[in-house]
Order: sequence, then C-alpha cells, then structure tokens
Amino acid sequence: MTAHRALLSLAIAASLLSLAACKPQAPAGAASTPTAGAAPAAAVDPKETADQFIARVNKEMHDDYVESTAAQWLSETDIGDDSQLVASKANERALAKLGGWVEQSHRFDGKPMTPDTARAIQLLRLGITVPPPKDPAKLAALTKVGAKMDGDYGAGKYCPDANNPTTCMDIGKIQDVLSDVPNRSYDEQLKAWEGWHTISIPMRKDYINFVQLSNEGARDQGFADTGALWRSGYDMKPDDFKAETDRLWGQVKPLYDQLQCYTKNKLVDKYGPKGEVNGMIPAHLTGNLWQQEWSALWPLLQPYPGVAKLDVTATLKKQRDDKYAALLADFAKANGRQPTAAEGVEVNRAADLAEAKAMVKSAEDFYVSLGMPHLPAKFWDKAQFIQPRDRDVVCHASAWPMTLDGDDMRIKMCMKPDQESLETVYHELGHIYYYLSYHGLPALFQNGANDGFHEAIGDTIVLSMTPNHLHSIGLVDQPTVSHEAVINDQMKRALSGVAFLPFGLMIDKWRWGVFDGSIKPEQYNKAWWDLKAKYQGVAPATPRGEEFFDAGAKYHVPSNTPYTRYFLARILQFQFYKSLCDASGYKGPLNECSFANSPEAGKRYWAMLGKGASQPWQKSLKELTGGEKMDAAPILEYFAPLNTWLQEQNKGKQCGWTAPG
Repeated sequence: MTAHRALLSLAIAASLLSLAACKPQAPAGAASTPTAGAAPAAAVDPKETADQFIARVNKEMHDDYVESTAAQWLSETDIGDDSQLVASKANERALAKLGGWVEQSHRFDGKPMTPDTARAIQLLRLGITVPPPKDPAKLAALTKVGAKMDGDYGAGKYCPDANNPTTCMDIGKIQDVLSDVPNRSYDEQLKAWEGWHTISIPMRKDYINFVQLSNEGARDQGFADTGALWRSGYDMKPDDFKAETDRLWGQVKPLYDQLQCYTKNKLVDKYGPKGEVNGMIPAHLTGNLWQQEWSALWPLLQPYPGVAKLDVTATLKKQRDDKYAALLADFAKANGRQPTAAEGVEVNRAADLAEAKAMVKSAEDFYVSLGMPHLPAKFWDKAQFIQPRDRDVVCHASAWPMTLDGDDMRIKMCMKPDQESLETVYHELGHIYYYLSYHGLPALFQNGANDGFHEAIGDTIVLSMTPNHLHSIGLVDQPTVSHEAVINDQMKRALSGVAFLPFGLMIDKWRWGVFDGSIKPEQYNKAWWDLKAKYQGVAPATPRGEEFFDAGAKYHVPSNTPYTRYFLARILQFQFYKSLCDASGYKGPLNECSFANSPEAGKRYWAMLGKGASQPWQKSLKELTGGEKMDAAPILEYFAPLNTWLQEQNKGKQCGWTAPG
C-alpha cells in the first residue's frame, strides 16, 4: 500500500476533497470551480436563510466538481506545462469560490438552522487543507506554486550522469534498487536513496513560499496557522486532537520498539557496524525510500525460512506470463508470423494491462462478496492501471471520484504483478466503495467520517487477505498451520503495518511545527531528521544539512496532503476488522479471521460507510464498534503472538537508540 493513501493537488484537496492516502477522496466540498471566463457570481440574497445557503452551496459544488477533478486528473496523468496551467487555474477559481462561501457562512453565526446545516457549515469551514488567501494575487501565487511542486515531484528523476539522459531513474526504478535487498550492496542502496533525495532540493524555496501563503489563508479564515486548521477537523479541539494522537502512539510504541530492535540487529548482522547509526536503522537500508514500510527486508527478517512460503508475487508474475504467452499465440495465429520488436512491446503491454485488470477484479470480488455493488462500467475504461510509456505521470496510487453521482470512479496506479500492488488495489477500492456508498448525500457530506476513516476502509479488507483467503482465490498453496507459520505471517504484516505507525505520525508533527513557526526554514532538514530519530529510530548514514529538503522527497509534502489520517487509519482498521470479524460470527485468534463472503459483516460495514461525513466520526465509530474512542488494543491483540516472539528474540540484545538532543 502506498500510502497512503493521496490526494490531489491543491484544488481538490483545498476544496474539501479530503483526499486520501491515496489520493482524492471524496469531496466534502469538492472542487467547486466555475467554468473559465464565467461571469461573476450573482449577488447574495440578503433574505437567504442558513438552510437555503447550504442548499445552494451543495448544488454549486455538485455542478462545478467535474471540471476541477478533470483538471487534476489531467495534471497527474499527463504532466507538462499546459496541464499544470489548467490545474492551477482550476484550483485558483475553486479556492476563490470556496473562500467566498466560507466568508458568506459567517452571516449565519448565531442564527437558527437545522442540525444538518450547522454541521455542513462546520465542514465547509474546516475541510480546507489549503486555505485560500483573500488577496487575489496571493491566491493565484498559492495555486501556482502548489501545482508546480506537485508536477515537479511527479516528473522527478535522478540522473547519475547529467549529460546522459539514458542514466536517469524515476521513482519506480529507484525503488526497485532499494527493494532488491538480497542482490544490492550497501553502497548501491545508499546511492539510489541519495539520488532520489536530490529531486526535492529545488522545492525548498517553493515550499517556504507555499507555507507563508497557506498560513495567510488560514489566518484569513480565523485560525492561527494551517496546522491548527487541520487539527480542528476532527470533531474535537485542536489541542485535544494532538493529545489523542500522542495517547494512541503511547499504546503502540512498545510493539514498534520491539520490531525496531529486532530489525536493527539483523541489519548489524548483515552489514556490521554500518548496519546501525547510534542504535538507529540507516535510512537507506529498509528497502523503502522513506522507511515507512520494511517489507523488502523480508528475506533478512523472516523468522522461519521455508515455513509457509506464501509467494503471492511469484503466482501473479506467472499469471502475467501466461497471459503474455496466450496473447503472443493469438498474434501469431492472426498474422501468420511472430511480432516485430515494436509489436512485441505492445503485446507485453497488453499482458501487463490484462494482469493488472485481473488483480483489480480479484479485489472487486472481495467487496462484492460482502454484498457491495460491482464497480461502475466506466471504471474499466478510464482508470490508469499501468504506467504509460509516452508521458510522465504521478505513479502514486490514488482513488478518484470524478463526479459526485457515483457513475465515474477511477484509480490511478502504475501496477506491477506483485503482492504490494495487489494489496494496494484492495486498499484503493476501499476508497472507491466509500465514494459509492455515500454518493447520494449532499456534496458537503460526501466524505469520510474523518480522513482516517477513508484510509482505513480498504486496509480493513487487506487484513482479511489471510493465507487461507489467498489460497481460496488460487494465489498460494494450502497454508501450513503451525506456530511458525503464524509468526511468519505476522512478521510480514508488521513490516508494512507496524513499521508504518511512527512514520504516519511524524510527517504532520513536522508540518505542524513548520506551520506554527516553531520549525523555521533554516531548520527544515534538521527538524525532519530529529523527528525521524525520535519516532522511528531511523537516521541517515551520511550528513544531511540544510542544503537538502528531504521532506519534499515524500509525495504528500509537496502535494500538501495531511498525513495523520494514515496513522489514524492504522488504528481504526483493526477496530473495524475486529468488529466485522465478530459480525461474521468468527471465533478464534483475531489474526486468522477473514470475513470474506459474510453478508452480515458487509451489511454493517456498508451502513457505516453510507453515513459519510453527515455525523461526527465518534457516532459512526460507535455504530460499528460499540465505542466512541479510537483504541489501539485490537492491534496489540492481533500482533500478540509476534510481540511475544520478538521479546524472546531481543533478550540480551542491544535495544533502544540515541536520538539527537
């Protein structure tokens, strides 16, 4: 999973589209953009009531939404000066209109209105991730710099030889180097990691400007800064929300510390003294550019080699190769010859696309088994499944509601026939089914109960991809039933899920400090690595001074996508999962549950999804789980076998780390 979820660049995000980990998410307020050259809005009726105002806003959002999403889709699936200009202008109009609605909403402070209208006004004011400055020139500058950073990230490449374009590596190729842990040397991984982090150096000046403009917009909306605005969007006070994230981290930190200790010592076994930095994990050795998940370290970390080998990737690659062979045979039969080199490339591409669609169909089948609908017909024609060869695109996986009517849903991915892409598809369809469930609500309610909910939906489904489920759909052999097999399976999940937890928290810890000024521009990089050390126990192997802007090498920073949602999603998904397992009638260890084919679980899940943002998330959570508080206890229950095993392995080993300061 990328996560991660996602979002779009400014306009959509700014227009309340609280995108997700993945990218756009439904739009509580979606991009409301009048058409280019439209006449100024009509004067506001002074007799308009609050209820009438919200009805008007919902209609305008619905009507204007398509243009903004189309502009964003174009800017991310065909990166260039023209598409960035179109997206920037669409964002500019959307933000201007949105700012006007927020300003108009204050006319109704203290006036009578229905509870739904009161909530809609609250969402209107708090759902803006990029608050628009009132000054038109500054608004134009904000949307321009936002689109530029988003495009610069998508087109980013590392060129070892600046005079030889054939040496250039995009993010996919660099990640391939890092993830090939068994076959890459320490120095090869370091070079690739450092290479990717050169793409963000030019963003530093743009980001400083972006922060200033965004903060001005937040102050125009009545908030101290953009971070305070973000934290206000959780049906609780901003300071209470910050304390809530600290409480949840306190619950899971002991489990993470055990995983970090085990991983660090395995790296020391492999690389010697270079395998640690003051007890911390070297940033380039986790198999991931940002150390947000450590699945590539499986060959090094697997507890019991050879036990319950669940090689989903090998099966998917074979399925893809079988499709290629069949397409090649069809070509030869139809043309009486083998394809030329150029034709062979197209046959290869056709096989890649066919396998990608088959993987998506597998994910769709899971949701349908719960009683949810099939994907809209347009999905299969308009989604981006694999990376195009003829243009630059943002490969970061994302889910897109192109309209607010539920008829045009898309994902944007650069899929490969491997387990990571498969799990990402299951995750992205979680967003799609959330969009489908609430598409009948007014525009301002077309969003998740909170943004963590949106990211958790598909992740909950991924937890049901147990060895037995994977066997039932033909992706692995009959799994071995043993303690060793359980530990192996839990380790695989922990390397993606548990390893992610502190990363999911520290990105916004950094941005909250950037927005409120406690982290100054001349300290951007130091503060970034201080927080990675504090929360992740990760450090760079070589000095990273202020000439770098390493935060910008992570998609969600230049795209200005709030990230705490992904941390919350990791908590919520296990709460959802436990409740759905209970609803399905499952009895047994939590980590072995799959609620596939359970109409009762699907019915309860769909009911919660259909509420969207129409009520506080605490109420939606209680309706599914019985409690109003986010709780990490189900994570600890799920990973209890692994936690016990890790504690045994770490006995007598050097654990803990020395963070700067």
